[in-house]
Amino acid sequence: MIEEVEARDEVFHIPSNKEDEGMGLCAGAWMGGERPAIIMQNTAIEVTMNALATLIQYYRMPLPMLISYRGELGEPVACQVEMAVHTKALLAQLNIPTYHFHKQSDVEELDMILKYTFMSSKPVAILTDANFWGSYGE
Repeated sequence: MIEEVEARDEVFHIPSNKEDEGMGLCAGAWMGGERPAIIMQNTAIEVTMNALATLIQYYRMPLPMLISYRGELGEPVACQVEMAVHTKALLAQLNIPTYHFHKQSDVEELDMILKYTFMSSKPVAILTDANFWGSYGE
């Protein structure tokens, strides 16, 4: 995914070491007139809770979050499973609309999801599971 983003001239990609820092970068991009998005793994949701609530939501910033949803059936790393149990509940607690892409054809909804987040000035979560990506790569 990141390789695809970096290969596109129309996308300005700024890597960050931590997801909450990435949210700060996205906030700055929005305030500077850009249309940001963040790519992250669901295990980082807990780390981003404060930035989501006190920055992104408080200032009504649209933010599409493309989230690799680890920890479901077939997950080879046990510690990933625990966060998968909590991911959707944490997003629901923050009232963040959440969409779950299970198969490649779900991408057809992406345009409407992006229009929704920028129209409503709200973050949205797009969870992409192993089935979407074609398995865990075993």
